[in-house]
Amino acid sequence: MLINAPQVSHIIAATRRPLPAMNNVTNPYDPQLSDALTQLTEPLDTVFCCLGTTMKEAGSKEAFVLADYTLVVDTAITGLRLGAKHMLVVSAIGANSKSPFFYNRVKGEMEEALIAQNWTRLTIARPSMLLGHRESQRFNESLLAPLFKIMPGKWKSIEARDVAKTMLREALAPSREGVNILDSHDLRLLAKGD
Repeated sequence: MLINAPQVSHIIAATRRPLPAMNNVTNPYDPQLSDALTQLTEPLDTVFCCLGTTMKEAGSKEAFVLADYTLVVDTAITGLRLGAKHMLVVSAIGANSKSPFFYNRVKGEMEEALIAQNWTRLTIARPSMLLGHRESQRFNESLLAPLFKIMPGKWKSIEARDVAKTMLREALAPSREGVNILDSHDLRLLAKGD
């Protein structure tokens, strides 16, 4: 979507794995991501961060914190260093630094760390269960997907494409300063253009 947006002239995609070659995309990559972030020197105006994993994929609490907190915060610090004024980040429904659930607590701590950085604009997307193609199926998501499709409001599952569409729309929208938190219901409405 970014590549096809006429308002976007160049994309710098720092990733943990190399991306296929694309026009107007620079792709520094590093399995730990931190080296790729330190290599960046070109000025930026907007940062998108969609990092995230599961406890099963991460393999340990420490690895989960690295992916869902440390690398997100490091990405934000890099964006600020390079002059970005707007950060858009994917968090999760239920994010709360005081949650008794580890996953939600880490997401909440990540959000608080980004808010403390005093971005001119910070857009936090809090989707419910994400639907869409994955390279490997997640057992719990396969099991719970039918239930989340019928849940009401912010709990209803959402297509990953709708989250991406809304994030792009928010990035290109006239400036609204401050922190904007969008749950699945908001994300669905904005993706439709309502």
